[in-house]
Amino acid sequence: MDSATDPEHSRTRNGKLIRRFDLAATAVFAIEGAAIGGGAHLDLFGVVVLGCVTAMGGGILRDLLIGAVPPAALTDKLYIPLAVIVSLITFAFHHPVGQIPIWLLTGLDAAGLGLFCASGSVKALDHGLIPVSAAFLGTLTAVGGGSMSAVLIGRVPPVLRVDIYAVAALLGAAIVVTGARRKFPTAPTMLVGGGACFVLRVLSAWQHWNLPRIH
Repeated sequence: MDSATDPEHSRTRNGKLIRRFDLAATAVFAIEGAAIGGGAHLDLFGVVVLGCVTAMGGGILRDLLIGAVPPAALTDKLYIPLAVIVSLITFAFHHPVGQIPIWLLTGLDAAGLGLFCASGSVKALDHGLIPVSAAFLGTLTAVGGGSMSAVLIGRVPPVLRVDIYAVAALLGAAIVVTGARRKFPTAPTMLVGGGACFVLRVLSAWQHWNLPRIH
């Protein structure tokens, strides 16, 4: 069988892409989580915990649901050190981070959403989930960590209150799943899906787009 069409070869190649996207998102979300912890006046340990939960919570939840256990974040030698180190650096520079413009923090958040919705969708497909479920898992990967960290500090998770948030992740995940079903190259498909999530999230924050609410 040709290696290009060998399912095992494809899964191995996808695994490398997923890891790269996951690690990039882990770093981005660790900054965001640690910054939120600093803003909530947590101590060093609390900031690191919040940074790690934000960075790895969604990916761990995804892996548990698809049966990829132990989760990659707990077995790979880079995930936890990366999240801890980035959180510590954020804590050390808490005051400069606190002065970062809101649009830049929104951009970091949007980047994390885009990266995780793409990697989550592909990993779910590689584990045999149907397209709808894979898109759902991609969305859950993107919003899970932020939701967990919000609960830890007694806030309503952003997925339930912030502009277009989960919808942006769902759009990106749907694009990735559609591209995979049509046999498009995986890396460009992940970039397009993640990019679409990023653009929609940033635009919605900029233009204050919201889903209908009960008043």
